[in-house]
Amino acid sequence: MLSPRVPDLEALQLLVAVATTGSVGAAARELGTSQQAASARLRRVERLVGFPLLERTARGSLPTREGALLVEWARDVLSAAEVLDTGVASLRGARRSHLRVASSLTVAEHLLPRWLARLAAEQPATRVSLDAVNTEEVTRRLLAGEAHLGFVEGPRLPAGLAGRVVGRDELRVVVPPGHPWARRRRPLTAPELATARLVQREPSSGTRASLEAALAATPPGLEPAAPLLELSSTSAVRSAVLAGAGPAVLSDLAVADELRTGRLVAVAVAGLDLGRDLRAAWRRGQRPTGPAADLLGIATRSPR
Repeated sequence: MLSPRVPDLEALQLLVAVATTGSVGAAARELGTSQQAASARLRRVERLVGFPLLERTARGSLPTREGALLVEWARDVLSAAEVLDTGVASLRGARRSHLRVASSLTVAEHLLPRWLARLAAEQPATRVSLDAVNTEEVTRRLLAGEAHLGFVEGPRLPAGLAGRVVGRDELRVVVPPGHPWARRRRPLTAPELATARLVQREPSSGTRASLEAALAATPPGLEPAAPLLELSSTSAVRSAVLAGAGPAVLSDLAVADELRTGRLVAVAVAGLDLGRDLRAAWRRGQRPTGPAADLLGIATRSPR
């Protein structure tokens, strides 16, 4: 532990500048301060160390014998501080130049490409790594420090993360045109959806968690039936539905083209809120900085 008698770096810089220039006034000008402030600071340092540092003469200020020793030690300390400063700047620059993003599949496939194109236009020197994984894996990477910023979907933020809503999404019950539900004149009820065997994502996905939370919030609290198929990607679920495997609940971002062309049909559901928030996320207590903060700003400002 350092003694309270050790001067700070700014005081050491001033002392070395006086020894180099031979004048308190010249040293003050070099460091961008007033002579009065420099003199007052030197007096405080002399009281701190307990001996005179400078001898004032008609020709200027010269270090005393003790002051000269302190100047030499100060040069070593300042040299080490410059190495530290350069190293920190280098690490900061490296951190700024490489942005690691982990995102749930829906955001990664349908929103992030546009956001990252905007970031690339604004910061062409920044290298970006994007991993499209499920919400559980996004959480793990953020908590492990393997990603600077994440994007998740689901009813709530996972434990240990902080975040901000960057968009709103709607889940759709979708079927191919030949499915009986495509010809329904009345909306599905929540219990009907809960008892249906659906093509679903894996349990750790945000889409599946959102559906389960919506059903659980419907009195008296519904649980979905076991999946008909359990697949690891949105595109695989969509392809299975197109092939006639069964109905699914997917983001309207993921099925917009198929709904527009009629390859899939959206089935209305009564009494069930299938909206959800899309969130940017980061490890709690470590708010995004640098390119991560820039990407967060782009995502927040961009229309979905």
